[in-house]
Amino acid sequence: SVTIFTDKSEVEAFLETARATYDYRDSRARELSDEDVDVFYGCTMCQSFAPSHVCVVTPDRTALCGAINWFDCRAAAKMDPEGPIFEIDKGDVIDATKGEYSNVNAVVAEKSQGTTDRVYLHSVFEYPHTSCGCFEAVAFYIPELDGIGIVDRDFRGETPLGIPFSAMAGQCSGGKQVEGFTGLSLEYMRSPKFLQADGGYERIIWLPKEIKESLSEYIPGDLKDKIPTEEESANIKDMRAFLEEKWHPILDRLEGTPGEVEEA
Repeated sequence: SVTIFTDKSEVEAFLETARATYDYRDSRARELSDEDVDVFYGCTMCQSFAPSHVCVVTPDRTALCGAINWFDCRAAAKMDPEGPIFEIDKGDVIDATKGEYSNVNAVVAEKSQGTTDRVYLHSVFEYPHTSCGCFEAVAFYIPELDGIGIVDRDFRGETPLGIPFSAMAGQCSGGKQVEGFTGLSLEYMRSPKFLQADGGYERIIWLPKEIKESLSEYIPGDLKDKIPTEEESANIKDMRAFLEEKWHPILDRLEGTPGEVEEA
């Protein structure tokens, strides 16, 4: 049966219950890490529009759509063993920091019809996770500053690269593996393994204000005021000025420590 709520107070009450339920679900999932399990899960539900895409779901990496976590996959795979969600034995750990596993590579190669044969789960470089089209956000490389920005599908403005989410999504969706771009869920940004091979939040140099505020408790305290949003930087020049004013860690990669720059 389906119940449609039209009274505003009833809708708001239902939303509070739903939010509490999802918060509990997500907090339970955060208790596990990739090292705690021998099995990851794959999902091919998006292959109807992204034929070569295989979503790899781990305790530390929720599905790109944000709707399916590791526990959801476990339940789905048991209920429908022949369905689009299936177990992936991790196999040998090739690189724990980048998130590369031998059998994950093998299964992705099989399920993508050989289009993709190598995946880094926690990096946007070299062999990033493929992107479907229903991802919640995109991580994108900003070469001028050697940093990474994140933009979500609800953000209506332009990124510092001068293009909106829709154009960026078009560049990396459809199951393509594009170095410097990867779709991701907002829940993954709460993971301790969030882009760990690239430096995690120390490599993030731009976020939409709404996303930054929603993730406030997961961004390291010493970085919260150093990551600009659309209000502080609409372009690369403004971003660089803000990063220099706050001395974001990315500048250590580019120019050395503040003291070294002053002495120079």
